[in-house]
Amino acid sequence: MLLTLKRHTLTEKSTIGDLSIDGVWECFTLEDVVRTGPKVAGKTAIPAGRYVVVITMSSRFKKMLPLLLNVPGFTGIRIHAGNIAEHTEGCILVGVTKKEDFIGQSKVALAMVLDKIQDALIDKETVEIEIS
Repeated sequence: MLLTLKRHTLTEKSTIGDLSIDGVWECFTLEDVVRTGPKVAGKTAIPAGRYVVVITMSSRFKKMLPLLLNVPGFTGIRIHAGNIAEHTEGCILVGVTKKEDFIGQSKVALAMVLDKIQDALIDKETVEIEIS
């Protein structure tokens, strides 16, 4: 399974994108700001690239969530619910609706994405995300 995140709206507060699964649009994303300079802890989007995705227990959220592996300069990068950049800390938020620097119905989007990733992993598929 391939998740594709295409970033398209970059502001001073956040980065909005579209998430597709195997070529089919799934939901919007919200991340921290994409920075060309040094990383600002908890306020910088992860580097564009391709990462393996697994599902593990999140000690922060106390539930099973997707985790991106081997992100250079970052640890604990997850896909989870949230609405604004202050909720990300470098992670990828998902939502059904969007406005400037905001995504909504995040729990609905997370449930959809999580179900599809879990099904792929049960079927022993490799799950990856490509961010551009």
